[in-house]
Amino acid sequence: MALFGFSSSSCSYALTFTIFLSFFFFLCNGFSYSDSYVFNTHHRRHHLAKHNYKDALTKSILFFEGQRSGKLPPNQRMTWRRDSGLSDGSALHVDLVGGYYDAGDNIKFGFPMAFTTTMLSWSVIEFGGLMKSELGNAKVAIRWATDYLLKATSRPNTIYVQVGDANKDHSCWERPEDMDTQRSVFKVDKNTPGSDVAGETAAALAAAAIVFRKSDPSYSKILVRRAIRVFAFADRYRGTYSAGLKPDVCPFYCSYSGYQDELLWGAAWLQKATRNLKYLNYIKVNGQILGAAEYDNTFGWDNKHAGARILLSKGFLVQKMKTLSEYKGHADNFICSVIPGAPFSISQYTPGGLLFKMADENMQYVTSTSFLLLTYAKYLTSARTVVHCGGSVYTPGRLRSIAKRQVDYLLGDNPLRMSYMVGYGPKFPRRIHHRGSSLPCVASHPAKIQCHQGFSIMHSQSPNPNFLVGAVVGGPDKHDRFPDVRSDYEQSEPATYINAPLVGALTYFAHSYDQL
Repeated sequence: MALFGFSSSSCSYALTFTIFLSFFFFLCNGFSYSDSYVFNTHHRRHHLAKHNYKDALTKSILFFEGQRSGKLPPNQRMTWRRDSGLSDGSALHVDLVGGYYDAGDNIKFGFPMAFTTTMLSWSVIEFGGLMKSELGNAKVAIRWATDYLLKATSRPNTIYVQVGDANKDHSCWERPEDMDTQRSVFKVDKNTPGSDVAGETAAALAAAAIVFRKSDPSYSKILVRRAIRVFAFADRYRGTYSAGLKPDVCPFYCSYSGYQDELLWGAAWLQKATRNLKYLNYIKVNGQILGAAEYDNTFGWDNKHAGARILLSKGFLVQKMKTLSEYKGHADNFICSVIPGAPFSISQYTPGGLLFKMADENMQYVTSTSFLLLTYAKYLTSARTVVHCGGSVYTPGRLRSIAKRQVDYLLGDNPLRMSYMVGYGPKFPRRIHHRGSSLPCVASHPAKIQCHQGFSIMHSQSPNPNFLVGAVVGGPDKHDRFPDVRSDYEQSEPATYINAPLVGALTYFAHSYDQL
């Protein structure tokens, strides 16, 4: 039986279903699909700016409210969402309410959530001084995550790394408000170590501690103390979390790169947050063992080597710490690998100019790489130096232009003339792979939508009734093609770790074009 009693064999199904969803859309969002101009908020164009980066920035942060789990606050702006996961953690008698759903499902994966938190915090650390009115919203997004991470690390030598059975969740297509799949809880501890997820969690807490150092010093101290304890656990009890939890976390968020990158990354953030020589010495002694010089050029939720190199280069370039001088070379090597046409460049670009790493959620690498380019350009400018790629030299301006090309592609400068951010520009994805966005909201359809009922909508061609404003999807394939098909999770699914580094990049460009 199809959802709401419609028969797929009915010749009038398509028209009736579209009208039905349009009605739901109006109730949940307050306007109809024809009112797409609502998303083209007045562009206060600078004479050189092709895009309203400020508008995109606002929406990229708003997106996180659509991913919230737990009890929603009175000032919730993504109003089609409701409370969900209010008993999370009860299976192990621990409070794990809150946090973020990672993407289009209803699971809370701790590994990508922690990386999201680190990158949101890094965005604020480097560019928060330029954010103006959006700084408060960015901090709220970070704190929603860190409040949860504090709960997940409340017990010594234990981290609760996942809530929900991913295999069972993926067999349902239901709103987070309705989910009735088992909310299993998975953890790492001394007997089942997870240096990767623990190292990333320590990095997230440490980076956030820097964000709140001045605005909320007491909260900052709580975060840094917990980061220290979590990193000690990660370093002492070594192993990948997917080794012990493989059936539960794989293939969703397996730790393919091992845990060495997270130990280096976590130590780097703790050195920044604590200014304790202990962590500087740790990096000096263990850096090479942990892969500081490995020639890999993919930065994302799994592999942190490139990010660690850029972050540690700041110690030498900006803070003049000679013990970290080698990281200038390591950072250069990464940058050289992504500059089109540079010696040692190994990156692939689509015919339209988009950095292309892999078919699954490629836009995450576009946003993370763009962030690293802009951040490293900032460090280079401070040190009045350049990137050396063999016999070639590249200026900070060249790095910024590459990053701008990527961000502009994402916002619509591409062969399809399509924005890959929901709600930005006149043309954007309408059928994103996201349960809550694709199903009628609670306000319009209070009755529960059962586990399997939602699949009739998932496989339909109707646009999503609820706009997940600011969501950036996986993006086009290597030929710049994008079908906008809801079932295509590789291209149509948004994720928190796509948006997190984009927040920093959009802030930089909005400021550069006098939009902030």
